[in-house]
Amino acid sequence: MYLVYADENGNVYDHPGLLAVARNGDILTEILEDELIPLPEGATLVSLPDTVPIGMDPDTGEMVKLDGYTAVGALIPQGFTRLLLPGYIKTDKNSKLPLFGYTAVVWKDGGFWVAGRQSDDPYQWNPLNFPMDELRQRVERTLELFPNNRILRHLSHCALEYECLTASNNFFNRWEGSLPVSYTCNAGCYGCISEQPEDSGFPSPQTRMNFKPTEDELVEVMLHHLQTPESIISFGQGCEGEPSTMASIIIPAMRRVREQTDMGYININTNAGLTDHIKGIVDAGLDLMRISIISAIDEHYNAYYRPRHYTLENVARSAEYAASKGVYTSINYLCFPGVFDREEEMEAMINFIRRTGIKLIQLRNLNIDPESYLAMIPPARGEVFGMKQAIEIYQQELPDVVIGSFTHVPPAELRRRKNMA
Repeated sequence: MYLVYADENGNVYDHPGLLAVARNGDILTEILEDELIPLPEGATLVSLPDTVPIGMDPDTGEMVKLDGYTAVGALIPQGFTRLLLPGYIKTDKNSKLPLFGYTAVVWKDGGFWVAGRQSDDPYQWNPLNFPMDELRQRVERTLELFPNNRILRHLSHCALEYECLTASNNFFNRWEGSLPVSYTCNAGCYGCISEQPEDSGFPSPQTRMNFKPTEDELVEVMLHHLQTPESIISFGQGCEGEPSTMASIIIPAMRRVREQTDMGYININTNAGLTDHIKGIVDAGLDLMRISIISAIDEHYNAYYRPRHYTLENVARSAEYAASKGVYTSINYLCFPGVFDREEEMEAMINFIRRTGIKLIQLRNLNIDPESYLAMIPPARGEVFGMKQAIEIYQQELPDVVIGSFTHVPPAELRRRKNMA
């Protein structure tokens, strides 16, 4: 398992004499064989600006900086969970890495391997299933059908410019489609990908929607997408704020749609902090709810989400209410090696999941500058298990909870209950 690094021109090399090392949080560590998988299809190798790579001398065990070169990481596709960060040291402590989820990569057996695991079936999220020529044609036809729908015009930009697969699904009329609705938010997430303060040092990779849609626009998008039993339409996207802040138009739009069709599933991706709003959306006929969360420890949660006028307890109550009404609930668990696998984090999250009746854990790689994130959250208080062992512990402690990466159509039994209702 040899070190992978890059030169100033972006050329990537494998080192013939230095072994690769990685980071679990801020701790340099060796990489174990069972933590590696071949570089997944759709993954991208990237250089980490203002860093120097670190390898290990196999004879002495000494850590060696490779001055004059840049560390390399992999951006792995959805459905794969990162287990370790690349091994590097920053050459400029004030520099912040762009908002991506960097994964340790090595050279092994004549190819690239990454420290990761497959957590879900990546088929529906493989870019090869979204041919750009066909997408452009479908976008054009859809906009001709709905020339005045600003949401679809906004989604066309997300699909064609950002190559957002969820937005693209709206135009392919399949799987999980986007329904952004809110330009405001009740949180100030440190790693928000659509809105950052000017002095944050993080350029936002996406542009947030800048208009308030109408109820009619929501209904058009929902009816256009909900045409098969397996289709999902989702409020709450990376290009918007918190969707439940727009409950006043979501609730009547959902009711109108359900008066016309019972096809497919209505989902909300939410921080679930506005409990009263969430209750109204649930009562209007919500089928699925995915709650974004990074920790079930208040101090850590508050440091990242910076909630405005809500608490983690509000989140738990929203989840409990949705589950009590038959909503298939999941968490969008933002994972970071060296934090996700802390003993106290695991204990708190397992208790949260048991209390709230969560059915699905969606493991999602946290896109953030590692140093900035680690500096803002509480230090580890107990044992740090490593990502692989931590996930195995979750499987043992929560045997009835699905561990994946995406929003799933509910199991057959829950679907039967929905149809009977």
